[in-house]
Amino acid sequence: MVGTATAADTPNIVIMLADDMGFGELQCLNPDRGKIPTPQLDAIAAAGIVFTDAHSGSSVCTPTRYGLMTGRYAWRTRLQSGVLTGGKSLIAEDRLTLAEMLSAQGYHTAIVGKWHLGMLFDGKHIKGQVDVGARVTHGPLDRGGFDEFHGFHHARQIRTWVDNDRVTADIDAVEMLPRLTAAAVDYVARRAADKQPFFLYVPWSSPHSPVVPSADWQGRSGLNKHADFVMQTDDSFGQVMQALIDGGLAENTIVICSSDNGTSAPTSNLKQLQSMGHYPSGQLRGSKADIWDGGHRVPFLVRWPAVVKPGSRCDSLVCLTDVMRTMAEVLQVDLPVDAAEDSHSFLPALKGSPDHSRQDVIHHSVSGYFAIRRGDWKLNLCPDSGGWTAPKPSAAKWKQYRREGRPLVQLYDMSDDMGEQTNLANQHGDTVASLRALLDDQVNRGRSTPGPERSNDVEVVIDKRPKGKS
Repeated sequence: MVGTATAADTPNIVIMLADDMGFGELQCLNPDRGKIPTPQLDAIAAAGIVFTDAHSGSSVCTPTRYGLMTGRYAWRTRLQSGVLTGGKSLIAEDRLTLAEMLSAQGYHTAIVGKWHLGMLFDGKHIKGQVDVGARVTHGPLDRGGFDEFHGFHHARQIRTWVDNDRVTADIDAVEMLPRLTAAAVDYVARRAADKQPFFLYVPWSSPHSPVVPSADWQGRSGLNKHADFVMQTDDSFGQVMQALIDGGLAENTIVICSSDNGTSAPTSNLKQLQSMGHYPSGQLRGSKADIWDGGHRVPFLVRWPAVVKPGSRCDSLVCLTDVMRTMAEVLQVDLPVDAAEDSHSFLPALKGSPDHSRQDVIHHSVSGYFAIRRGDWKLNLCPDSGGWTAPKPSAAKWKQYRREGRPLVQLYDMSDDMGEQTNLANQHGDTVASLRALLDDQVNRGRSTPGPERSNDVEVVIDKRPKGKS
């Protein structure tokens, strides 16, 4: 897969990923129930294509990032629920990553932002503050395959700034987003004079907690601190886009903007926002951590002037795992059979074709509950949110549902019930059975794309039950 590409005939690639920014946070996706101005992301959307049915690989952080980097669902690994707090990398040493694939095609690769896929400091799993000078392993360079890294591991270590493989500074949380923005802009400026194509991955720290908008952004939304932080995040997207324009790179760069999952209800003060007319999930039910679409349907915008018609829209299913195979198809790279097992190319959609290879997608909640979507039908393998929103998974409630003859699964027709309000499981038993069989097959085959069967890293338990007597 080794290449000698130059920027003249190969597009640069910039992926910017917000942290905990739901589908309805953007004005262009939620004009009626969104009250936060997002002019920069709206401008990127107007200049490219908006995907209206795009999903993160999970309703929480670490698994989504794994899927983006590898083209594989994270529940095929040891991480069956929750997120990492450090330790050994979730990415196996022999697993091909997006950065490695692009590097083999001649790209310079960099990440500026939040890694959250495992990290050791001086060979140890450290959960709290890390001393300046500590050496980083199991991070973006040695496991992600990147040439350059500036950023941090995860929110609980937001004070720990890393340059490449060393901790170089202890900073205040409020400094993180401006510092990431400056580093991303600097990287683009440095690459502008180089003929080598580049891949820049910018997983922002915001608007995830700690919710710390800079002083000049505080109060700007007229809503609350979370809304202020969303506005500041939008501005950071815009600064990177402006750097591409200023460097003469914008016409030959694929820019992808998205989020790792839905908005966090606790840290956004969701009820307060809704009382003021702002709904971070738009018309969707649920938010971060949930199996409902509010947990994992995310903004997904692509700007690529050479190919994408401005003002385009695509309503087909897309998942963040699809980025890897799409970029491979852009570069005409044949991926090995042991890579990107859950990645479909959406390049036809970028070219304006209604045909698209992804017909279904598997969702996963913070507690490890599964759902599968095919066409308009969505099957949730739990009778509740599967996450943080009430009703939460409860053994006592499940026992009550059984007693009352209520289904322990949810089936929705998303074409006319986008808010997942009317459970049709009892009326469409055949659909429940066929979707469940499809889920079983894709889990057990070790892949959801055509190709030889693969093994999951661990046994995957599809049917979860809440703790307690049920």
